[in-house]
Parts: sequence; structure tokens; C-alpha cells
Amino acid sequence: MSDFRSGFVAIVGRPNVGKSTLINALVGSKIAITSHHPNTTRSAIRGIVHGDNFQAVLVDTPGVHKPKTLLGHRLNAVVDQSMDSVDVVILCIPADETSGAGDVYIAQEIAKHPRAKKFAVITKTDLLSKEKLALRLTGIMELAQGFTWDEIIPVSAAIHDQIDLLNSLIGAALPTGPAYYPEGTTSDQAIEQLICEFIREAALQDVREELPHSIVVTIDEFGEREEKGSRPFYDVHATIHVERDTQRAILLGHQGTRLKEIGIRARADIERALVAKIFLGLHIKVSKEWQRDARMLDKLGFEERR
Repeated sequence: MSDFRSGFVAIVGRPNVGKSTLINALVGSKIAITSHHPNTTRSAIRGIVHGDNFQAVLVDTPGVHKPKTLLGHRLNAVVDQSMDSVDVVILCIPADETSGAGDVYIAQEIAKHPRAKKFAVITKTDLLSKEKLALRLTGIMELAQGFTWDEIIPVSAAIHDQIDLLNSLIGAALPTGPAYYPEGTTSDQAIEQLICEFIREAALQDVREELPHSIVVTIDEFGEREEKGSRPFYDVHATIHVERDTQRAILLGHQGTRLKEIGIRARADIERALVAKIFLGLHIKVSKEWQRDARMLDKLGFEERR
């Protein structure tokens, strides 16, 4: 089809502004984990949007922040690299917060990519009155220094307000090109990566503020059982890494009750993603100061980007 459009879209913004929630709404299924804790996203996760005459590959990036650890520096590098060679950059800005130095810095970084169309998406509009939202829009226009926003769109992923409009605007902004993925594909993440993320999301629920950044998950074993039933059956064994013994105790809970709850929550999401039954075995390991250890970061999949 000669008028079919396709391309890549980077979703950027400060931590905890609704990037992952927006991507899940645009894709129409859960491919990125969400949490009220900042910096939940740690990799450039790709979601695939299939329109009537377009296909958009969405890249969910970590929140840009002032890094305090080597991991933080590497996460910021993921964002910078994600904005290279994309067709559209979407800056997510929450409706219920005022813009500060963080949004200004990201807008300046966006200006360094003149080829890409630039969208400002105001998220969480269900939390604000229409009068206050109008004032917020004025401030967002002023963020564009050295460029002009191609689109400014208020949305609410929570109530699916203007999500379809945003999808159509993204499609119209893409260049003519072929579909990169088969119809029905929602993400190009390896299933092992998705499993790790679902386990981490379950572990993040209701934990104290200092713990979320210290949690990372790795897969030890993943395989399908030979016996065949009505649905496939997989065995998954994974390790939840933390940095200190006290953090291990928090996740374990009294007589292992909290770890059991984590397993129950994660298994439900994994089974939905795999359309299969699974056995999920979890254990917790103390990997001291892994966020500051270059060799450990490489081992955990946070390689330095050059």
C-alpha cells in the first residue's frame, strides 16, 4: 500500500510522568510496567501500534533525572540514544505539576534533533480542571526554545481520553514506509525481559521509597514442560537482586509471606502474557551496591552505551 506510513516514536520525560501508562494505552495492552515510584522503566522498551494505514514503534524510555549512581548515568544515556534517528519525539508533561528545570533540560535536548516531529503530551488531565489545564498549556508552549511544537495534546490514559486522537496524529506524522512487525505484535521485548519486568513490578508494590531503585530481576531458568495439556506449561526460576540484607528482609517478609505475595501477583501477569500456565520459583539475593558496580551492571544487562 503506497500511502502506508511507519516509523519510530520516542516517549521521553521526567520520572513518573506517565510514560509507561501512556504507551500501554496507545498499544492497547500491557507491555510496560507501571508504578508510583520514579524510574520504574530502565530500558528502551518498544511497543507496536497498528493503525488502519500506519504502524508506529513506540520507545518507552527511562525518566531523565539527575543521576546519583552509575546506573543513573547509563539510564540517561538510554534516553539520549533513543532520540537519535526517530521520526517523532513525544515529551510527556503531567497536568498536575508545574514545569521546572527538568522539563526545560529535556526540551533543550529535544531541540538537538531537528529532523523529528515534536509533540508535547500533557498527561493525567483527569486530575485537573479545564480552567487550570488551559493555564498549564500556556507554560508548555514556552518550553519550546529554538523549535515549535508540532502538536500539543492533553490526554488521560487512565480514562482513555484523547488516546485515539493521539494515535491518529502519530500516524499522520510518520513517513511513508512498510510495516516492520506482523499484525498483532504488541512488543519486540524478549519474553524473558518481560517476565523480569512483571516480577519487578510485583516486588515494587507497597515498598518503601529507598528500596525500588535497588531491585533488579534476572532469569535463572525458563523452559516449557514436555507434557502437553490444553495450554502450554512453563517453569520459570528467577532471582530478585537487592543491595542490602535489610532490603532482602523487607521483600521476604515474615516467614516468606511477602515473597509469596510477589509471586502470586507476578504469575498472574506472566500467565496472561504467555497465554500459558507457569510455575514461578523466586529467590532473593543480596548483590551489594550493584547500581555503582560497572561489572555488575554489565552482567545485569545495563551495558555502557557508546
